[in-house]
Amino acid sequence: MTTEQSPVLEFPAWLYDTKAAILRKVRAEGRWWARAYLKTGAFPQPRRMLQVLPGEVLVMHAGAEDFDWARPRWRVHMFGGVFMDLNEGVPKEERQRMRESFESFCLGTPWGVLHYAVSPSPPRSAERVANRLASVLRFWDVLQGPCYAFWPGKKYTLEELLGDIYRKTLEAWCPRGPASVREHMALTVERMARATREDCLEAVRRVMPVVVEANTDLQHREVLSDPDFLRERLSALPLETFESISSADRFAVNGQLYAWDRELGRH
Repeated sequence: MTTEQSPVLEFPAWLYDTKAAILRKVRAEGRWWARAYLKTGAFPQPRRMLQVLPGEVLVMHAGAEDFDWARPRWRVHMFGGVFMDLNEGVPKEERQRMRESFESFCLGTPWGVLHYAVSPSPPRSAERVANRLASVLRFWDVLQGPCYAFWPGKKYTLEELLGDIYRKTLEAWCPRGPASVREHMALTVERMARATREDCLEAVRRVMPVVVEANTDLQHREVLSDPDFLRERLSALPLETFESISSADRFAVNGQLYAWDRELGRH
């Protein structure tokens, strides 16, 4: 379900509070959504919304907290707590479908879009990430109003935040793309959405050496950057495993590189 965009940015009111209060509320919201899904097969909009004023700071990562936890503020990174209780009462065989339905619901909202762009859950397939990034683009204008706290001591614009998270992936799909993150993302979404397996393999092969260079604690960095090694190992991955990293998302790729690094260390 896609909601009509409002010129005023509004988020669920329970995301603005002290840390302790949000911890209580977020689990209650997860249970409330679970009950609604069991009853209707859909998810209602939050019961109370609160305007996000231009220039307000949205905390997007726990590491960006200022440790003044008793101070009410927008703690958007705590949205993920709903998943602790979203399964409550939902039959096990229905949970995967429910999670996919919840993601579709969230991607029709600016607050849900931020969650799935900044703290995305796996799998991070090309199809899924293309949909998430396309949703960000739909809400881009209204999301430019706040400031974003992602790393300690720094406030980001929306462009800077998404550039920090996705620029390596965007470059893997569209090398030497536009300087504007928004334009680069739009071009990437177009390519990612219609990508073949070979397109995905090429993008993943491009991003892996870049991620290896950034991870100085990897023990076999030269091997992990070798094009022949990457081609052989990626081709041998089970379909489901490869799908989970086929977007060339640097965080998903990171996990696979460390798995190979541990395997190389055992030989």
